Amino acid sequence: MRIAIRADASLQIGTGHIMRCLTLARALRERGHDCLFISREHPGNLLKLISEDGFAVHALPVGNELDSELAHAQWLGASQAEDALSCKGLLVSWSPDWLVVDHYALDYRWEVSVRPVGCRVLVIDDLADRQHSCELLLDQNLGRSHLDYQDLLPQDCTVLAGPHYALLRAEFAAVRADSLARREEGLLSRVLIALGGVDQHNYTSKILKALQGCKLADGIRFTVVLGATAPHFQSVRELAKQCPWPVEVLSGINNMAQYMAAADLAIGAGGATSWERCCLGVPTLLLVLAENQLPASKQLARSRAALMIEADGDLCAKLQRAFMLMSNSEALREHSSAARRITDGIGVERVLDAMSSISGSQLYSVGFCNEN
Repeated sequence: MRIAIRADASLQIGTGHIMRCLTLARALRERGHDCLFISREHPGNLLKLISEDGFAVHALPVGNELDSELAHAQWLGASQAEDALSCKGLLVSWSPDWLVVDHYALDYRWEVSVRPVGCRVLVIDDLADRQHSCELLLDQNLGRSHLDYQDLLPQDCTVLAGPHYALLRAEFAAVRADSLARREEGLLSRVLIALGGVDQHNYTSKILKALQGCKLADGIRFTVVLGATAPHFQSVRELAKQCPWPVEVLSGINNMAQYMAAADLAIGAGGATSWERCCLGVPTLLLVLAENQLPASKQLARSRAALMIEADGDLCAKLQRAFMLMSNSEALREHSSAARRITDGIGVERVLDAMSSISGSQLYSVGFCNEN
């Protein structure tokens, strides 16, 4: 099959949409399918990364128009009509079997406009705030069910809902068993700080500064991971040198699962990396850095898979309380146990099976996974 993928990354959008689409594309490639990315040349784009991963990528220039109807319309860098005009000819000539759309600024109007004859559409979404024209919709967030989309989709659309379908790279499932086994120790000495691929507002530095005012256990050490396009990398490195405990600062790594598995505790943002941490059973202090992360983050906190911390106010005091709690071995093990139940790391295989089923190349069907 041929699969076209429409997704963007930018300093404003972040990297998560492209990264999860790359996970899907790699799995499709392993099954012998061809993938084409279509992505806009926003500041902070990941066009080079996509190309270096061996995928064809068509770059869209920043447009001249903007819509205002959708909540995230400005993320597109063009109007839906302008974007559709740029994509339609390419899609018709390439003739994909599937079109994957992972963009908060696109809805059914774009999907209807660009869809080639005979092409099926998979929408990846987190918001449930607009209509779509698709055969398959994936929302990998905890607490989601098909009922959230009942008035937004065609009657015959299949919904894959919940972290059971989370798009995680194969490396996470590969190290899951080892990571879960070491959680039984219940020790807190290695802390991972990873607040997304961009961290546009430099919350990483705010965390490091706040931690300097905390009383932490002897022997504790930190690893900070930023994305390759993170604008504050150098300032974070300089700040790390001033900290009273060892702080390793890394950028653009390709073995994140190894670093997560080695961590006793993570300080992380909501979003797709939440499911990576859950897969590996990593207890998390969870910061909500975007409005769309809030519903799933609240669900993670209710399930005790993470301890949610608001990024405003007296961050030092909040972190001090959180570290005191997580210094208890039983609390660490309890949060790890809750996290590991959220997802097993092989959701991408379930998504591929659903695509194959709808395409008619396999004989079984895929139903719903409703998270409560």
